[in-house]
Amino acid sequence: MFRTAICDLFEIEYPILLAGMGSASTPELAAAVSNAGGLGVIGCAGAGPKQLREWIQRTRALTDKPFGVDTLLPASVRRGTNLKAPSNGPLPQDLVPELQSFASGFLAEQGIPEASAGQVWPEPDGPGLFTKEFFEAQMDIIIEEKVPVYASGLGSPAQWMDRLRENGTKVLCVVGTVRHANQVVPVGIDAVVAQGHDGGGHNSPIGTMALIPQVVDAVGDKVPVIGAGGISDGRGIAASMMLGASGVWIGSAFLASEEAGILDGQKQAIVEATEEGTTVSRSVTGKPARMIKSKWTKLWEESENEPLTMPFQGQISRPALVSANLAGRSQDVNPGFAGQGIGMIKAVRPAAEIMAELVEGADRVLRERMAALIG
Repeated sequence: MFRTAICDLFEIEYPILLAGMGSASTPELAAAVSNAGGLGVIGCAGAGPKQLREWIQRTRALTDKPFGVDTLLPASVRRGTNLKAPSNGPLPQDLVPELQSFASGFLAEQGIPEASAGQVWPEPDGPGLFTKEFFEAQMDIIIEEKVPVYASGLGSPAQWMDRLRENGTKVLCVVGTVRHANQVVPVGIDAVVAQGHDGGGHNSPIGTMALIPQVVDAVGDKVPVIGAGGISDGRGIAASMMLGASGVWIGSAFLASEEAGILDGQKQAIVEATEEGTTVSRSVTGKPARMIKSKWTKLWEESENEPLTMPFQGQISRPALVSANLAGRSQDVNPGFAGQGIGMIKAVRPAAEIMAELVEGADRVLRERMAALIG
């Protein structure tokens, strides 16, 4: 079986990491991946402090293997640059009521009842979603719980590195450019995830095949590089290795798992999608992210309204998308984030089965290619 430096770093059997995909990467999914020899990572980008602590503790109850926690640390929010008006126009926060009305009109046209505030915002007594205070509260919980691995899905954990190191926490960052890799490596992280344009969620303007080797060239002698973006089977893992990656960060292949924390309609949308089924849109978080095409993404593509910056776009999208989910309309209105590799996903299966197929497929392809090269 194939083994790299990533395995020793994270104390895992195979160099395969579950991507921290928001609420989709549940404790059950992360534990299944860890128990199968990879590194399970719970996706806590939108988890309030209470849920975050509960998910960490639940993951510990489900596995005695190493696991990780993924959140976001966007510099624009933490520095307050997201609060500035573009080109001397109105402030983004001042546009929230108008765009909330726009979203309400969309729900009415679709015949979708609006969810109550209690259904939309599960921790109303906590910090506002995707605010500076929200991200800082999350990091306090992560440090208090002394998680084995922390993954910053966006931004630098520099200000928390000393406290994370005191706990023995391994740290990795997801980047989409060589420039960003060069910025985060010097703060003392253990590995960098190079996620290309092919990947689901917040990603890069650069394709995966072009990004991985360039990040390897830039930082590969300092920290291991983990490839990500559109990798959905053993061939993708093998290709990443050939490009110099020491491991892979895989998301979409596990979205169609029984343990993934998404709705059945969202899983069905993944199974039915083709390689042309995704788009990059700012309509959910305010930052460019790859997601399955839907009536929600089409609404913003065809509208004269521009999505707001983070966290304000979430104040528009979350009530609308939660309402769609509750009305049983997730498949056509909110199918969710996913990468371009979803055309290879044909069924919903247990995570352990997906993991075994990834391992076997990568090992077989690597052996076959090596044998062919040797002759």
